[in-house]
Amino acid sequence: MTAETAQQFLVSLAPTALQYSSMSKSKPKKKISRRKFLKGTGAALAVATAAPKIEAQTPAAGVATDAVPRSMIRVTVNGTERRIEIEDRWTLVELLRDHLGLTGTKIGCDRGECGACTVLLDGKPVYSCSNLAVWADGRSVETVEGLAQNGGLDPLQQAFIDHDAPQCGFCTSGQLMSAKGLLTRNPQPSADEVRAGMTGNLCRCAGYNHYVEAVLAAAARSASPRGAPTRQGAASGEGRSLKEGGSR
Repeated sequence: MTAETAQQFLVSLAPTALQYSSMSKSKPKKKISRRKFLKGTGAALAVATAAPKIEAQTPAAGVATDAVPRSMIRVTVNGTERRIEIEDRWTLVELLRDHLGLTGTKIGCDRGECGACTVLLDGKPVYSCSNLAVWADGRSVETVEGLAQNGGLDPLQQAFIDHDAPQCGFCTSGQLMSAKGLLTRNPQPSADEVRAGMTGNLCRCAGYNHYVEAVLAAAARSASPRGAPTRQGAASGEGRSLKEGGSR
């Protein structure tokens, strides 16, 4: 190719090059700053990470409360027979508090350690937080609401008052029911037997001596026809405060 021919060829390409250049200038590339890039990437990662958790927390549309197993039970509560449909997963304390309105039974630890939820099941003290309601079918349950009769306090309740046993009061209902179960099976316990019988009930106010004294006083009162310690018992220190030298 001669120099003249080459020059003519370059001249013919000039409009095309100018056209391409003008097109490039008409559509400039948009620049993204590092800050915007990091923000966008971080947001995308956050959404991608949270999506599975949100999906897991959202209940499936097909799962309804009707799918929870339910049973019809018959249970005698404080002398009154009740028939009630329950969910099989309910604990006894849930049934008593949330569905029967018997809120005297307290929930403390909710894992069978503190004794605040103690009730009598067929006369035996049990932790109602650790027993399923369905297990009470055909059985008898007594709560603290069932102690008082005809508007009068049970002698055990009165003894608790007389000996300043309740402090904050949160554990008192459980203490009462454990003591009631103890006196039912052993009407005249010794101080050591009272301590052993109520060892599963915690008192964060540390009123243990008062509780023991109250139970002993209730036992002495029930043994006396007049509801008071006998002369022989008084002479031996029976019915007196443990702090005053009383013993059983």
